[in-house]
Amino acid sequence: MNRIAFGIEYDGTDFLGWQSQPQQPTLQDTVTAALRFVANEQVSLVCAGRTDTGVHARCQVVHVDTVAERTSRAWVLGANSRLPPSVCVRWAQPVDDAFHARFSAQSRAYRYRIINRPVRLALEARFATWERLPLDVAAMQTACAALIGLHDFSSFRTSACQARSPVRRISVLDWQRAGEEVTLRIEGNGFLHHMVRNIVGSALKVGRGESGINWIAEVLALADRNRAGPTAPSEGLLFEGPRYPAEFGLPAESTLP
Repeated sequence: MNRIAFGIEYDGTDFLGWQSQPQQPTLQDTVTAALRFVANEQVSLVCAGRTDTGVHARCQVVHVDTVAERTSRAWVLGANSRLPPSVCVRWAQPVDDAFHARFSAQSRAYRYRIINRPVRLALEARFATWERLPLDVAAMQTACAALIGLHDFSSFRTSACQARSPVRRISVLDWQRAGEEVTLRIEGNGFLHHMVRNIVGSALKVGRGESGINWIAEVLALADRNRAGPTAPSEGLLFEGPRYPAEFGLPAESTLP
């Protein structure tokens, strides 16, 4: 039996999220069908982290177990020939049986894009969120600094979250502005359901001047989802991908420095 890891890139706009479900289309079912075609057998995918409806990924990582003998090039070209234009396999890599796309990941990173201008979006509408009111990015950064470290993130998880523990560690949380574009990059050991979008929704309240810079720290301490801001739209969220120990031999973009 061979274990193969894959890096998957996708525009999630037209999909009902990653996870397989009766309603279609989902990314899991779409990618599974393509890999089954190449393997010529029924393979099952394990992913690093499920994404919601409309969320994108630069390098989602999955693995499959298969008896099929294929070169990495054959996996990539064969799968991409069966995938729609909004999805592609970036790379395929044989891995040791000890590798697990979900449990071997040491960190996961997301990026959230906001176009901050008075006029709604046209060209960027699939990949960014529009905010009409001016944002104070420095205030957003100061307020969100309280989230860095190991915390109970109950205030920023959806009520439908199935995670056993609300405790997560955030190692990077960085708001930046470049012209009319405001971007959050956030990295941690894992994220709860809607956690990033709930953090963004809360930060926007600070950026618009609706809440003070100490408000997010207060919300975090309350461990109550009802006290935080609304969930930010999905189109601005990009799963940059997970990172793994170098021993697994994955491409640099998926390997810890």
